[in-house]
Amino acid sequence: MTGRAHRRVTLAGSVVGAVLVALDGTVLTIAQPALQHDLGASLTQVQWTSTGYLIAVASLLVFAGRLGDRFGHRRLFGYGTLGFAAASAGIGCAPGIGAVIALRVVQGVCGALLQPATLGMLRAAYPPDELGMPIALRTSAIGVAAATGPLVGGVLTAHLGWRSAFFLSVLPAVAIAVLVLCAPDPGEHTERRTRNLDGGGALLLGAALACLVAVLVTLPGAGWSQVTVAALVGACAATAAFVVHERRVPDPLLSPALLASPAVAAGLGVLLTASAAFMGTLFVATYFLQDVLALDALGTALRMLPAALCMVLAAPLCPMLLRRLGTRPVASAATLLLAAGVFAFGRLDTTARGWQVAACAVAMGIGFGAVMVAATEVVVRRAAVADAGVAGGLQQTAMNIGPVLGVATATTLLASGSDVATSMGTTLTVLAAAACLGTVAALKLPHGERTAVREAAH
Repeated sequence: MTGRAHRRVTLAGSVVGAVLVALDGTVLTIAQPALQHDLGASLTQVQWTSTGYLIAVASLLVFAGRLGDRFGHRRLFGYGTLGFAAASAGIGCAPGIGAVIALRVVQGVCGALLQPATLGMLRAAYPPDELGMPIALRTSAIGVAAATGPLVGGVLTAHLGWRSAFFLSVLPAVAIAVLVLCAPDPGEHTERRTRNLDGGGALLLGAALACLVAVLVTLPGAGWSQVTVAALVGACAATAAFVVHERRVPDPLLSPALLASPAVAAGLGVLLTASAAFMGTLFVATYFLQDVLALDALGTALRMLPAALCMVLAAPLCPMLLRRLGTRPVASAATLLLAAGVFAFGRLDTTARGWQVAACAVAMGIGFGAVMVAATEVVVRRAAVADAGVAGGLQQTAMNIGPVLGVATATTLLASGSDVATSMGTTLTVLAAAACLGTVAALKLPHGERTAVREAAH
């Protein structure tokens, strides 16, 4: 297979893999009420279908990236995607809620294998100065999945039952996994596979992230209960032990060169804060549009559709802006635009018109789409090829933790008020401030893309 053909297969795998994961989360959200009724499950059990997945995927992403660095991203992507498809089919056939929860955890493990590989494959296949457009296409595809997922999932659940929604991704997943696994990789590096995996570091980091997710998920409902406090203590203890461990091992899970890069740290900070602000605002918007403006689920989806569409359109335009203006100004402007959209949405009330909601959604979609491309490109491009999987794992960790943090913040602040209308302003002001923190982090990104590319090449 020629280099160009291999890049096309790699890009197809990266895009389809990212879309499968995005669609799965959307489908589950739409199908949960029907699933709960059909299986006679409690609300707590249904919540664990999401929580179990989040804990599994967040705790394993970085280690899965290191596995890809050692054994090949193409292989990890193929096996992870096949496992993800098998788990989806299993959920569609599950006899009870216990089986659904267990299979969602399996999906989380498989999702952790394939998600870093979608970026690791791109880093290995494309030169640093050509990464912008592949990452942009991947981002646009995620936006398309976000826009169409609720509609497709809703139609399938309404007409064919909730089980049919989980069969949606099985055939595409199997097809792309087989294609990627069967395509020879002419550029695979075998010398990088001699590095140790650092199982101890992976265990400690996984424990820290799992405890952190548990805190964020349980805090809004349970408050500072014994379980929440214990999880927080566990996260802090595991983090401290991880830092000590990483300083002592010869081949740490997180390489010193990667951690020492201010650009990588800034890129991760931008992704974390921007995704928290964006997803937290979407969570609040759903309640505002349905409980305050009395729209149904379809009307709510249509009102927020401009956010997803603008994210799709902004992503492929971002690489051109990066080449002309540089990473720092583009990312800074994008985070400010996102913050403005979030803040403006918080000023809406019962008199809000459709165009006002759409204007806020457009600002958020453009800002978040550009942020994802600019910051992701920095994180992936700045990593050496041998650490591409770990860089992808860190990027995906930020993109998984950020939304959980944003929704937890929104849930806690909304509950502090008497109703959504009165507490929405304060809630979205806080989330807009989080986006502004992303602007501060964006100012630490490299200014000129060409300079950054030359540095990465050396």
